[in-house]
Amino acid sequence: MRGTVRTRIRVARLRRLLVGLLALVTAATATACSATDEQPRIVVTTNILGDITRQVVGDQAEVTVLMKPNADPHSFGLSAVQAAQLERADLVVFNGLGLEENVLRHVDAAREAGVATFEVGRAVDPLTFHSGDDGGPEGESGRPDPHFWTDPDRVRTAAGLITDRVSEHVTGVDHDAIRANAAEYDEQLADLTAFMEKSFDRVPEDRRNLVTNHHVFGYLADRFGFRVIGAVIPSGTTLASPSSSDLRSLTRAMERAGVRTVFADSSRPKRLAEVLSTELGDGVRVVELYSESLTAENEGAATYLQMMRANTTALTDGLTVGSPKGTHS
Repeated sequence: MRGTVRTRIRVARLRRLLVGLLALVTAATATACSATDEQPRIVVTTNILGDITRQVVGDQAEVTVLMKPNADPHSFGLSAVQAAQLERADLVVFNGLGLEENVLRHVDAAREAGVATFEVGRAVDPLTFHSGDDGGPEGESGRPDPHFWTDPDRVRTAAGLITDRVSEHVTGVDHDAIRANAAEYDEQLADLTAFMEKSFDRVPEDRRNLVTNHHVFGYLADRFGFRVIGAVIPSGTTLASPSSSDLRSLTRAMERAGVRTVFADSSRPKRLAEVLSTELGDGVRVVELYSESLTAENEGAATYLQMMRANTTALTDGLTVGSPKGTHS
């Protein structure tokens, strides 16, 4: 009887041992598969560049975008988790030229840790801000303008360069698939340029004057033949604020050019309309644009292509309508 009990105990122990070993083998196998199947990681700072990168990369890598929809690239910051993501990336894509003012130090830290980084703005033949007398931001003359994405041709260049950097620095991707994605997206960007040219041809020469909430459309003006009269915030960044003298200078420039329409980011039109109405009186119209950030889905500008088509339509309509009555906000 005792021998039978001992045998049963030994069998039960052996079974538990086998079950434990099987669990360890299963866990090790799962971990190995997970490590093998893990996709390369690309981290992008702004959501505009994030969309462009995703169009090129497709499903070949995990693309993490740090800037949320409807955020301001000049002022958004990172959490500790996001900062760590930068240092674990295979490639970091960022706008640069001073745009992501609170994020660039984290990009620098990732680069010092050995992560490959790509500053897109510096690689697409950036323009410089003009002097304040020419409608450019006071105190920033000669500095590079970071807002290159308002020129779709430069975005075509950027998309091609991002494709090259991914092929160069990111292992484990299907390079042929990425090249095919890039070629398809390049065609879509070429169609965008053609749409913008055709739309802007409707704007008479004497109405090609732009006033914006801050200096963000210099590349668009240069590419499509517009004149930047001025900005409510006389700076290349939204972190500045307009003074009374700034507003007086702007209103005088608007009166000289016969401009009664101002284009403002969709997140700030009401406040801007109130400021301008005080300075210029009734009849100033504020037209909303998507200038520095994409929106969430179904909000009008969830992709770069949607954003630029919406802006083109708003600019064309805003500059070709008759004399405005009242203020739109």
